[in-house]
Amino acid sequence: MASSKDGEGDKYRSHIHGEAEKNTVWRFGAPPNYDVVDKLFEEGSLEERVQHMVKTWEMEMFHKARPQDIKTVNPEVYTFSLNGRKPITLEEKRQLGGGYNALLQTSLPEELRCYNPAEETAESSHKAFTATFPRGFALEIIHVYSGPPTIVYKFRHWGFMEGPFKGQAPTGQMVELYGMAIFQVITLLSK
Repeated sequence: MASSKDGEGDKYRSHIHGEAEKNTVWRFGAPPNYDVVDKLFEEGSLEERVQHMVKTWEMEMFHKARPQDIKTVNPEVYTFSLNGRKPITLEEKRQLGGGYNALLQTSLPEELRCYNPAEETAESSHKAFTATFPRGFALEIIHVYSGPPTIVYKFRHWGFMEGPFKGQAPTGQMVELYGMAIFQVITLLSK
């Protein structure tokens, strides 16, 4: 398996290393390193092309600071919608704080929120989640229901709470969530 740091690239993500990324502005100063998270996956157990697409999309959404550096989507037509909410553009997503904030929008009253995306930035949420999940919060494609141009899949996001989160002590327990997602694509990324 290629390592994120060995210069050979990344097995599951495109647009992270190489000549085309030499001028990319990385939100946290350098490309992310997924070596630990990638070791958690059972090789060959998932639909490789969809896994590649989803992991590349996630890496770009969370780690690239400028829209012009993102290659998995066309920033001019891209929209994101969560749980039936109104679709938002890439710029609107960034105005929410980018990263985890767009994924954690909620209608819960503020006093019931253990995480309030309205109070977080891309940097503060990244720091909170990487401290809480030092071995990563793995993204696994469980099942692909349909292929291009409408890709529907079930995923699992999981990790071990080995660091504190918003004043809560680490438990060491697995935290996992399941979800469904739909991508409308023109072309599917290939390795």
